[in-house]
Amino acid sequence: MDISVRGRNIEVPESLRSVVEDKVTRLSRFLDGMERADVQFSEEENPRISEREVCEVTVHGHGHIVRAKAAAGDTLAAVDRVVDKLEHRMEKLKGKLVGRSHPRRHGSVDFPAGNGARAVVDTEDEDADDEQGPARIVKTKQFDIKPMTPEEAALQMELLGHEFFFFTNAETGRAAVVYRRRDRHIGLIDAS
Repeated sequence: MDISVRGRNIEVPESLRSVVEDKVTRLSRFLDGMERADVQFSEEENPRISEREVCEVTVHGHGHIVRAKAAAGDTLAAVDRVVDKLEHRMEKLKGKLVGRSHPRRHGSVDFPAGNGARAVVDTEDEDADDEQGPARIVKTKQFDIKPMTPEEAALQMELLGHEFFFFTNAETGRAAVVYRRRDRHIGLIDAS
């Protein structure tokens, strides 16, 4: 697995790099075929926040993207928390992949193994200003969208830990969004 470790406005010591690479490499035992992992460290600037050290890991493979983010009082604790989250999400992905490929499951959909890009919507909170006035667009992202079923999009939304996921519906060929409802079920908005 190719592992990239970066710090956003902080220096990442070599000892921390080796610990992170070791822990992230061990994630491959949960699911073979994970190709790349991007690890990013940052620090919350608000002194009132006790858990200031933030670690975000994004793992790419099997045509899926699994992301987790955690904060703690020290950097190693943040790494441990994010690895625990990733282990849980990768076990969930493995269960879904095995369950969907099982021959007795009716209406199963195999996940494509190609190198098609999946849509990733970053819901990272930007620093909110308390300024009065109309809301403005502060961040723009562009990405390739691969057609998928609503079930695949819902799985990808859960793996990313987001509340919504934008995709092209393979069944209709139109833009669609799956989202987490207040009752914790999943909703689908499909363009007409």
